[in-house]
Amino acid sequence: MTESQGREARVVRRGPYPELTWTALLLGYGIGIVITLSLGYAALILGFSHEGSELAAILGFGILRGLLGRTSIIENNISQTVASGVNAASAGMMFTIPALFILNQTDFNPLVMIFACITGSFLGVAFIIPLRKQMIDFERLTFPGGVAVATVLKSPGAGVHKALLLLLGIGLSAVVSLVSHLASFEHLPLGRYLGLPPSMNAVWFLSLLTVGVGFIAGRGGVAFIIGGFTCYWILGPILAGMGLLPAPGQFPDPYSAIPEYMRVRLFRPVGIGMLIGGAITGIVFALPLIVNAVRSMHDAARTRTGASQDEMPIRFLYGGIAAAVLVLSITAVYSFAGVGVLRGILMALVGTLWIWMAGVILSECIGRTNWSPMSGMTLIGVTLLVLMTRDLGSKGAIIASVIVGAATCCAMAQATDLMMDLKTGYLVGARPRRQQTAQFAATWLGPIVILLLIYVLHRAYVLGSERLPAPQAQALAGVINGILGGEVPVAKYAVGAVLGAMLSATGIGGLGIQVGLGFYLPFYIVLTYTIGLLLRIVVDWRRGLRYSEEVGIPVAAGFIVGEGLMGVGFAVYSIVAGFVG
Repeated sequence: MTESQGREARVVRRGPYPELTWTALLLGYGIGIVITLSLGYAALILGFSHEGSELAAILGFGILRGLLGRTSIIENNISQTVASGVNAASAGMMFTIPALFILNQTDFNPLVMIFACITGSFLGVAFIIPLRKQMIDFERLTFPGGVAVATVLKSPGAGVHKALLLLLGIGLSAVVSLVSHLASFEHLPLGRYLGLPPSMNAVWFLSLLTVGVGFIAGRGGVAFIIGGFTCYWILGPILAGMGLLPAPGQFPDPYSAIPEYMRVRLFRPVGIGMLIGGAITGIVFALPLIVNAVRSMHDAARTRTGASQDEMPIRFLYGGIAAAVLVLSITAVYSFAGVGVLRGILMALVGTLWIWMAGVILSECIGRTNWSPMSGMTLIGVTLLVLMTRDLGSKGAIIASVIVGAATCCAMAQATDLMMDLKTGYLVGARPRRQQTAQFAATWLGPIVILLLIYVLHRAYVLGSERLPAPQAQALAGVINGILGGEVPVAKYAVGAVLGAMLSATGIGGLGIQVGLGFYLPFYIVLTYTIGLLLRIVVDWRRGLRYSEEVGIPVAAGFIVGEGLMGVGFAVYSIVAGFVG
């Protein structure tokens, strides 16, 4: 035993082990505001939102242990849960609300928008409560991001060796990210250099974060890469050979234009349909286990045994759903004159049902691959809402559907964020009930921060401009215009739904969702992810599972954290440089 281990062994604790404390809660609020501002801004530039749990864990560790001398990793886990719960609004709102500014529909009521997003956030947390046992205890999904955060939290107590490996991964990933960003060389078009046809889309993403996620996911991500390779290395050449793709000569750069054409026009709509079909089938198969999980919560509430201290009482699920549906109905009615009570209630019920389905889809995706197709789920949800409000005219349909859509998007973001944090808590020994309580306590702050940020940034730079392109909101605005103009890819959604249902019906857990996610995401992510997955298979084979867990996963977790930190750094620098300039 080393001297430092001996000192840790001689520590005598008195009183309860610090967990859900005022220190953790207030620190989580402070860290949450900082990362929400940074990552919310980054989402308007990059088109996707970084998950803030890793950054929150590191910042919380530095403050709680380094400055305050508090050594409880469970308390740090709660602080990180609160901070990431605040940050969840950055994805939920940045993908939707800027569309109103892009479409010049800015005369919505900001208070109604805030209440809608807070309501959706509460609903997302409430819906995920009975799914915890199914996805974490029964299915034991990987949740690579949750594993990375747990590695951060446990590294000081797990010995200097793991901590050094984690720091090594962080440093290496940060350097690669910095160099690729400064050199504007984040994507390597190998297909062009090797003479491959543009339809094969052989573009590599220079991202150690993606490699780290693939390594942590391991064999669980095989179906994901099968979906991607099927699109671009099988279907792409077949479509090109049949003359069903645009000729390369029509584009100045066919190696970027043709893959983007295939993804946006063909594979992404089919992938969204596969996610929906796979999720519905998965819900049917998982329904008995979910019912058992809910029944166990009822039994715990009646018997008041120790189990009731582990899970949040079932009344919070029912009460949260009932209250959220009520408030969401009121929000829909007051979002725009002419919606009416009956239509408002129907919109709230449709939004609530979609939150449940999308929560399952996104949690499966996060649990198996660490990527969330939230933008696709948002597009579907808003599509349904716009179809329900088309008779209100373009202004009414846009405002009402985006407000309720923002609420459902916030719910989806909170659901996936909490599920990943629950995985972290599972690994470090936290009580789910305390984490769920912390997430509820965090949901109100993010929507306020993000809406203020949106107004400030629009006033300074104009959302949808070259400075702040807001890619996801641009896509949503295009979909809304397409729907109001009568253009919806219903056939592609339907074909994908059938394929996803058939794959999930094979009994292989999450197969339809994983393959659908491979269809949905850009192929350059799939290619780099494949490197990490193959590395994990080789390391498991040559060195054994223990070596992967003791050495490989800490380094891979560092890859995720390092690139995430650099992404935040670039965002903060952009904010400072923008205001100074």
